[in-house]
Amino acid sequence: MSDEVIQPLDEVVQTLVVVSGVSGSGKSVALKTFEDLGFYCVDNLPAELLPAFVRSVGRADGTPEKLAVGIDIRSRGDLANLPEWLSAVGALGLDPKLVFFDTRDEVLLKRYADTRRRHPLSHLGLALADAISLERQVLKPMRTLADVVIDTSTLNVHQLRRQVITEFGLGSDSTLSLLFESFAYRRGVPADADFVFDARGLPNPHWNAELRPLSGRDQAVREFLEMQPEAGEYFTQVAAFLDTWLPRMQSDTRSYVTIALGCTGGRHRSVYLAERLAEHARERGWAEVAVYHRELD
Repeated sequence: MSDEVIQPLDEVVQTLVVVSGVSGSGKSVALKTFEDLGFYCVDNLPAELLPAFVRSVGRADGTPEKLAVGIDIRSRGDLANLPEWLSAVGALGLDPKLVFFDTRDEVLLKRYADTRRRHPLSHLGLALADAISLERQVLKPMRTLADVVIDTSTLNVHQLRRQVITEFGLGSDSTLSLLFESFAYRRGVPADADFVFDARGLPNPHWNAELRPLSGRDQAVREFLEMQPEAGEYFTQVAAFLDTWLPRMQSDTRSYVTIALGCTGGRHRSVYLAERLAEHARERGWAEVAVYHRELD
């Protein structure tokens, strides 16, 4: 190994999380959550390129402080060599954390049946149960090395995001993590929301044929709602309420708050408000802010 490879970084990159696990366990949701928490994320990185990638990012202008890298069954290379690659990363001055997401086989089978997605090993002509079994064998070295194993068998998407935020999103004991969640009332109010705001009284982009297939993330929908005086008044009042009460909720026993915003379909008004309120929270200095769109993500 050359001197260039083992030369430590300039103490800019402070955190590296390697995300792995069985397919269908929620790795993609976890990476998206890490991204919301300010991590620079890369998925499906060839495992042998991990040291070179970290070194390259660490030397670039505007180097991020936190990195999250997805390495799993899709990644090329012999995963049994992972200890060597992690040691090379350690030589760069980092202490990488390996997080492994796992799920019981019967839950995986149901998730694949519900989503009708293809398993990454289906190209081998294996039955789904056999593909899951083979994947576990290949990933066994990573699970053995994992610093943290998270079993998502009983977690929904919302609960998984909350666990990632709770375990990795806090900069200090006094930091409050905020999760802004949009939802559709027809599918029920999120059971663990701390605040719930009803946006069904606002003009609905759904009735505009051009806006109907879009979501509140799209610029055209944002522009439509920002032209509505009611939407501006609603945002101002909710933002003022949160600006007043969120700081008072910081304590040694509370680490996160979920703000849920609902509308009829959970695609336009609630999504727009969740995104805009999250932007507002970041502008107000909240360090740990995440967004989850239940009907879209």
